[in-house]
Amino acid sequence: MRTPRLRSDGHTGPLTLLAIAATLALVAAGSQTAGQATPTSAATSASSWRGLVGSRPRVTVGQRVIVVLKTPSLAQRVAAAGGRATDRHERSWSTAVVASQRLLIARLAVQGVAIKPEYSYTRTLNGFSAAVDPAAIPLLERDSDVAGVFPVRPAYPASISSEVLARPDFAPDQGHRADIGLSGVDGRGVTIALLDTGVDKATPYLRGRISPGIDIVGGDPGALAARKPDEPAQRERHGTQMAGLLVGAGGPSGLSGVATGAAILPIRVAGWQLDATGRWALYSSSDQILAGLERAVDPNDDGDAHDAARVALVALAEPYAAFTDGPEARAAAGAMALDTLVVAAAGNDGATGPGYGSISGPGGSPAALTVGAADTRSSTETVHAVVRSGLRVMLDRTLPLAGVVRPRDRLDLEISTARGGLGPSAGSPRLLDFFARNGTSRVAGRAALVAGGASPVPAAEHAAQAGASAVLLYGSRMPSGGLGLDELVPVPVVPLPAGTAQELVARMRSGAAATISIGGMRVEPNGDRGRVAAFSSAGLAFDGRVKPDVVAPGVGLATADPGTNADGSPRYATVNGSSAAAAVAAGAAALLAQARPGLDAPSLKGLLVGTATPLDEGSVTSQGAGTIDVGAAAAGEAAATPATLALGRSTGAGWRTRRTFTIQNLSTRTIDVRLAVDQTREGAAAVDFLLRPARLLLPRGHTATVVVRAVTGSNPTGSTPAEGAVAVRVAGGGSIRVPWTIAFGPPAVDLLGGVHLSSRAFKPSDTPPALLLFEAGGLLQVDGRSEIRPVARLDVELFNAANDNLGLLARLRDVLPGRVALGLTGRDPGGATLPPGKYRLRVRAWPTDGGPATRRQVPFAVLGR
Repeated sequence: MRTPRLRSDGHTGPLTLLAIAATLALVAAGSQTAGQATPTSAATSASSWRGLVGSRPRVTVGQRVIVVLKTPSLAQRVAAAGGRATDRHERSWSTAVVASQRLLIARLAVQGVAIKPEYSYTRTLNGFSAAVDPAAIPLLERDSDVAGVFPVRPAYPASISSEVLARPDFAPDQGHRADIGLSGVDGRGVTIALLDTGVDKATPYLRGRISPGIDIVGGDPGALAARKPDEPAQRERHGTQMAGLLVGAGGPSGLSGVATGAAILPIRVAGWQLDATGRWALYSSSDQILAGLERAVDPNDDGDAHDAARVALVALAEPYAAFTDGPEARAAAGAMALDTLVVAAAGNDGATGPGYGSISGPGGSPAALTVGAADTRSSTETVHAVVRSGLRVMLDRTLPLAGVVRPRDRLDLEISTARGGLGPSAGSPRLLDFFARNGTSRVAGRAALVAGGASPVPAAEHAAQAGASAVLLYGSRMPSGGLGLDELVPVPVVPLPAGTAQELVARMRSGAAATISIGGMRVEPNGDRGRVAAFSSAGLAFDGRVKPDVVAPGVGLATADPGTNADGSPRYATVNGSSAAAAVAAGAAALLAQARPGLDAPSLKGLLVGTATPLDEGSVTSQGAGTIDVGAAAAGEAAATPATLALGRSTGAGWRTRRTFTIQNLSTRTIDVRLAVDQTREGAAAVDFLLRPARLLLPRGHTATVVVRAVTGSNPTGSTPAEGAVAVRVAGGGSIRVPWTIAFGPPAVDLLGGVHLSSRAFKPSDTPPALLLFEAGGLLQVDGRSEIRPVARLDVELFNAANDNLGLLARLRDVLPGRVALGLTGRDPGGATLPPGKYRLRVRAWPTDGGPATRRQVPFAVLGR
């Protein structure tokens, strides 16, 4: 805990991912200043991936990038000083960071590159975001003061309302609360920064626990929940809902949040903004999240971070962006150095996401407490369904209701489909696909059989809009209520089992008719209780680190909703998603911070992760250490840093790795600690471990370093990861666990495909340039699931006929799999026209896990004018 003056010590084929992922397309733009190879647009990572819970707008970020500087940030200065700094020191250091940015911008202006920062970062990291001519990026990368230039990515709320509970007789079975609490502790005196949409402070459930806010997106002095500009009846809801999970109290049937005594600092980093189609949509971007973290650690914006919030909840997700060295990861580490624990949502792409890399950003950050969603409901809503085709009964069983609309009476319906075929390869149907060519609906008054795939929400919406009386989804795993559709789909939505769906699709392709009978809704025991929710994103992070760190309740949680009902009564909703789970975890962190005020941010995280309880069902890659147990954390005597291990990817027999972590004694006595490796899953190959030391005596307040060595004793027989935890047992006390995973896979993956130059001989010309086209990154099929292999850094260098390296033409960082196009203008890295002659390009792509780079050589010739 910090005081005003002194801190306490304390690719195997075409990238089919392009069908579901954002394409990194850099479109040609000539440059008059620098760079012979110019990225043709900086519209990097305009994500169109869609997870299980909710659909996402398509966002274009323009030419905005994030430039990170080498001059130490405030957080790095404080860390170098051992955490001891006065308020005067911190303001002076912040001023020095600003000066370093101004110096760089002035120097670039002299070189003809004009940069106007949109957001400046000085506390958690040193950098800024700005619209930068793509041709100037190599110049920035070559600058001795620049650590790197990174893409701006879109981020979206990682939870969605399931239902607006308008009735005053709201009962607990219509939405449950997270069973997280600590006797006699309510989070009083702890501030939680909520990085989300705006908050409706007038909601009675929040009881004045909302402090004056900060609006990064729109500049509203209260960071209030904004209304949609072209539809004022629609208001931002997500921030209010997360606030209710954190501090709500006095709700119907005794409903309350986790930390009812804590204070919320709302920081509006997401809200109504124009999307790529020119329509208003709810989203954020990574540079806005960074700006929010800057204010979370310095709410009054005076350059002194002693007033930092103890916890910062980032209830948003940058899809599939589990990078561990990017600006968001650095900012989370900076926040931790300033004693703010960043709690991040794992993301909602677990059901259709890849087995390695479906964690969202900033959840990939080693410093963030990344939280997945667990299903803790005791009961679920189901219906009995019977599917018939001719005389054959294809299904007769109870199925979950994926949406929130319940059938009032028994439904007997014919089954019909959209145009365009059946099966997963048909993709998610458009609204037009549900109509025949003469304009009549194919599904009106029927049950629409729909391939949900990666986008079940819009698929179900389109079917209902076309007049379907029910929607039968297949191709997506989901829990009861997991679709989270509000009232946008006013008909029952039922997921069909995979086997039944495959047989039904085959019979309908052959021309057979089929019907379904759907009975009334029933409440039954939840068969998924105590499991990780199907939609929750799974690890690992892109460096092989265990993510998520923990899981928390994240399905069907009851909370506040903005506005009032027609009778003036408060509105309530249920929410699903990993950001709801992250809100629960952030509330638990506030409870722990109040109960043990001497803990710093790393210890808060270490205790919450180390004392978590593993779920009986679920892998380390899906649950991390398990579900949060704040009571065990409050009694914990030791914490590990880092709280999870990144052991990496074994490539075969003899592979070895070495990692370290520290153990801190947080008790009031000397503790006797014994360590051992618990392996819960052997995986595709046998792994031998060695711990040093295996036992130690640790005096009060001291730390010790533990070395973990792992060696693969045989070649893998598959790709199943090895999993487990380092068990740290305290004699006479409790224990903590440090989860680890070892992935198995090929030693190297080709990260460059289809490298092609549109012209191998051309005259220097800014417009039109020759185009260098290639696929960057990889997508593998591992155990029937897609596995992302992104690129940590991609360089394009120029060589002449004498093999002299003429310099860097282009550099891209943190590249998700997709197509890249670079324009070649016939200029050298300094902007001068190349003389006629032969040249070659060297393209290199480095993986995120530290493996060897993929290389390609492309010869070309520059012709005389």
